[in-house]
Amino acid sequence: MLLRTRLAAAMSGILLAAVVAGCGSGDDVGSGSGSGSAADDGKITLGFSQVGAESGWRTANTKSIQESAAAAGIDLKFADAQQQQANQIKAIRSYIAQKVDVIAFSPVVETGWDAVLQEAKAANIPVILTDRAVDSKDTSLYKSFLGSDFVVEGQKAGDWLVNEYKDKPGPVNIVVLEGTTGSAPANDRKSGFDEKIKADPKFKVIASQTGEFTRAKGKEVMEAFLKANPKIDVLYAHNDDMGLGAIEAIEAAGKKPGTDIKIITVDAVHDGMQALADGKINYIVECSPLLGPQLMDLVKKVKAGEPVQQRILTEETTFTQAQAKEALPTRKY
Repeated sequence: MLLRTRLAAAMSGILLAAVVAGCGSGDDVGSGSGSGSAADDGKITLGFSQVGAESGWRTANTKSIQESAAAAGIDLKFADAQQQQANQIKAIRSYIAQKVDVIAFSPVVETGWDAVLQEAKAANIPVILTDRAVDSKDTSLYKSFLGSDFVVEGQKAGDWLVNEYKDKPGPVNIVVLEGTTGSAPANDRKSGFDEKIKADPKFKVIASQTGEFTRAKGKEVMEAFLKANPKIDVLYAHNDDMGLGAIEAIEAAGKKPGTDIKIITVDAVHDGMQALADGKINYIVECSPLLGPQLMDLVKKVKAGEPVQQRILTEETTFTQAQAKEALPTRKY
């Protein structure tokens, strides 16, 4: 009887050790990249925090990421920050607690990320920035930044304007609908544009205010611009949605968008391209939202420990009215 009791105790100890070893090995498989329970079935788990759903561009960006994750067999944990940095930080901390394999996010603003990114680094979870940059001096806090060069986008907008008015006398009165205050695209699209027009004093920015990247706010701010400034020659909007809202305000004021007021926007979403084809917008600088496939490739490489470029640009172009008409039938967003 005593021997039987000892054998039972020994077997219980062996089984307990096996269970503990099994739990430990599950964590060890992904050590260095923050593996969690998803690693047990061999799937990569990606935690993604999106800025929000403020525009057609952002909706297309979200769809691209969700569809690409599914196609790549990646388990996607998705959170909408609703334009609030605090929500993004909360989501990132949640992903750290869940021990996802990789974290990716599109920052609402450029500043204030070092603390939470340090937490991700301490947990050995690699971070990828998409679409927007952060201003951290410690570039070891993220593996890569995938997205457009917003300064170049602003420069392209400025180049078109300078060329459009090269043989016309001044002054050229410009109003600007800026993106979300403090965001990388707002900061950079402004600086790139300003750089190109500053050499010629006939170009005068007479009003500049955030339209928060939304159609409704773009309309509201443009209404105020029109009331305060009797002569506006050009509108430069940091995205299509604000430009589309501004078109409503311009038409309500009895003016003809694209003719009475020249309009330059950034993004090239379907509604913007249609307005360009219709002559209500004069020029669009493309900023592609279809980052999903490139992001999933990056996630796989980062999880595998492969080297990746710290800055990866998306390929983009510009559109005139004729080019918009040609592109619209096959436009994906």
